[in-house]
Amino acid sequence: MSGKVSLRDKFYGCIAGAQVGAAMGAPVQGWSWQEIAGRYGVLDKLLPYERVWSRPAGTTESGIERQKLLITAICERQDRVTAEDVRTIWNSDLRRINAEKVMEPFDIGLMALANNGLPARDLGKYCDYAGLNSFAGYCHPVGLINAGDVKSAVRDAFELGQLYQASRSYGVKWSGVTAAAIAAATKPDATIDSVIRDLYEHCDYSDVGAQIDGYKYGYLRDNVLEELDKGLALTAGCTDFEQLRQAFDRTYHGHGVPYGNSFANEVVTKAICIVKMVHANVHDAIIAGVNMGRDTASVTALAAGIAGALSGGASLPQALVAQVDLAASANKYSCSKKTIAAQADGLYGAFQTRLRSINSFVGEMLG
Repeated sequence: MSGKVSLRDKFYGCIAGAQVGAAMGAPVQGWSWQEIAGRYGVLDKLLPYERVWSRPAGTTESGIERQKLLITAICERQDRVTAEDVRTIWNSDLRRINAEKVMEPFDIGLMALANNGLPARDLGKYCDYAGLNSFAGYCHPVGLINAGDVKSAVRDAFELGQLYQASRSYGVKWSGVTAAAIAAATKPDATIDSVIRDLYEHCDYSDVGAQIDGYKYGYLRDNVLEELDKGLALTAGCTDFEQLRQAFDRTYHGHGVPYGNSFANEVVTKAICIVKMVHANVHDAIIAGVNMGRDTASVTALAAGIAGALSGGASLPQALVAQVDLAASANKYSCSKKTIAAQADGLYGAFQTRLRSINSFVGEMLG
């Protein structure tokens, strides 16, 4: 990175990286890296694909729909949001007939429960997939509304993650890592190394002093930081994605179960290692993530989103953003047709409103 990156550009780079990355990774979602290499050599462009319906190049997938719902909730609240706030947006913005075209089956089940009066933080107890990256792979907006405030980002991820998974699941814990990484990346002069230091400070859930909403989560550590340690050590000598994907083959090769390549620990660890290897270049993070194989959409969305929160959107070709915007405008099933820039600006505006409120309170109390 060179030159000062504005906070507004960090917001844009994060959302642009996530949504372009997801769109490029979606056509080869679930493929092995060998299959991708055999078919495309190096995949570096947006492609059309068939999933329930014929999707034009640049179309995103279920994870970005979850992200868009979260963005809408934050923009309406103009502040941090609760699980109840997000559930309200589910009920107002999701039509089942549309959701069935763009969301996963478990999303449809949770949506039905959301209409039945259960407390929002209880919904995730009824999802069969406690360790998935359903939220961890796409909760970038939680980090952005908490820009610079890593501790609050982790707290919000634990609150909101319970819409998708039970509170004690490692899917929720890794959501805390994602939100922390984004919030840390928005700090002035942040680097991937400073982000990783913040993760080690705020995501050691075994710290007896660490509390989330008044509850101690010491029993929740379950090797989160140890797994990140191992991933960083494993890939420390990698200089390109070909080396990175082969190194990870030794650790992550689950299959034979539903969503076997989409568990949060794998996706988040890979994403952070990609960002470190590419020095937070958003376009390079996208190419690396797309060609990694397995959960290409989620890994790429997360790696490019963290990179974008660090370095802004300068390295991302505008033609890719324009194609994703075009596909979104034509997607009659999506919960939002807003452009990437409009979504990022909405989040940035909400953060500015939150900041003004904090400053007003501080001024009042200090007299």
